[in-house]
Amino acid sequence: MTELPDPTACDATSLARALRQRDVTVTAVMASFLDRIEALNPGLNAIVSLRPRTDLMAEAEALDRQSPCGPLWGMPVAIKDLVATQGLRTTYGSPLFADHMPDEDDLVAARLKAAGAIVIGKTNTPEWGHGSHSFNPVFGATRNPYDPARSAGGSSGGAAAALAARMLPLADGSDMMGSLRNPAAFCNVYGFRPTWGLVPQDAGGEAFLSTLATDGPMARSPRDLALLLSVLAGPNPEVPFGRATGDFTAGFGAGIAGKRIGWLGDWGGAYPMEPGILDACEAALAVFEGQGAVVEPLASPFPAADLWHAWTTLRAALNAGARGDLAADPEKRAATKPETLWEIEQGAGLSAAALFEASAIRSRWYQAAARLFRRYDALALPSAQVWPFPVDWRWPQEIAGRQMDTYHRWMEVVVPVSLAGLPSLSLPAGFGGAGLPTGVQIFGPAGADAAILATGDAYHRATDWPNRRPPA
Repeated sequence: MTELPDPTACDATSLARALRQRDVTVTAVMASFLDRIEALNPGLNAIVSLRPRTDLMAEAEALDRQSPCGPLWGMPVAIKDLVATQGLRTTYGSPLFADHMPDEDDLVAARLKAAGAIVIGKTNTPEWGHGSHSFNPVFGATRNPYDPARSAGGSSGGAAAALAARMLPLADGSDMMGSLRNPAAFCNVYGFRPTWGLVPQDAGGEAFLSTLATDGPMARSPRDLALLLSVLAGPNPEVPFGRATGDFTAGFGAGIAGKRIGWLGDWGGAYPMEPGILDACEAALAVFEGQGAVVEPLASPFPAADLWHAWTTLRAALNAGARGDLAADPEKRAATKPETLWEIEQGAGLSAAALFEASAIRSRWYQAAARLFRRYDALALPSAQVWPFPVDWRWPQEIAGRQMDTYHRWMEVVVPVSLAGLPSLSLPAGFGGAGLPTGVQIFGPAGADAAILATGDAYHRATDWPNRRPPA
């Protein structure tokens, strides 16, 4: 057996293969990642509820006495703290659940364990996942590995920061309003929001109307994304709208010459951008052009105001239904963040007519996007409208002189994808003058997950930003 010099420096695909082939022991891999976590996590606060080292090393040693089984066999993972994990504290970032120990795993945790991964802890998130900045009263704020005075984004901010700092080989996340894409951009890694339904919901909650959020993978390469997606994806017979899976690496290496990408920029001026964001994204798109793809600027294809109205209506209605008890009970209300209470109150009085109107707008946008995909293989937008901001902010109050009228308006650029449930890959797009990263998202029609990942793989092979410029 040949031990890898530093397992934390390996890509996840190579590390998983080395573990299965016994080229490295699970014990050595676990020790390397725990050493790195002990050195770096106190300054970043990305991984929370970390299990005791003695327990994790014992579990790793036990696996070394067994036959490898599963695509993630022996891999250390930390699961987003919005996912219930049996016997491991799951807080949802809420003081109401600060000591919560679930009796069973949610689907994401169950699938990761079934694939052979070792769950070492959780990754930090905003309270109830509300907001694209990962802070909460239970664990505090997650800091950006490229500048600890800055935000790592959210709501999968802990996952993105841990990936960038090489404390995890890959990570799960979830995305309602950019929560896989924004933190990936802030931390120079990849985040993939799959076609809605490809990674199914958990059973037990409302499953027919709740079609805005999805779980998905984060990694330092598209190939590693495909590895984790192959574990997370697949129908859940207890919930509707499942999608069949396939080989998510089928198009890797085929090249992208002749592919057509529509660049939507700032959506005709509707989405304000901090200086340098559009320049960085356009430089990233030039990489595609260098590989033979055609990138064409596009005018706004749909009224941004209509998209925002539909989004905020549907999002508020779902939050009011799922979290209404937090506002109704005085004790719970006192321990709940104001942004969550605002969501609940916005949704509580909505009429059936208002919900129908929002759903009709959503339907028209889905149809308009489908027509665009007759001409383009993919569309592109910035992954975020701002550079990573100070960690002590709750959220950006203005962008380029334009005031933000809600706690999440500064992430409006992610809404077109989320509202239509389309597959979207956030690619690292380089760095600004302050040395902070950003990203560009490319997205395609529903079901084009493998094609979008293959396009991202071509970009990664030409750039490899995560390894080209890791955190200092």
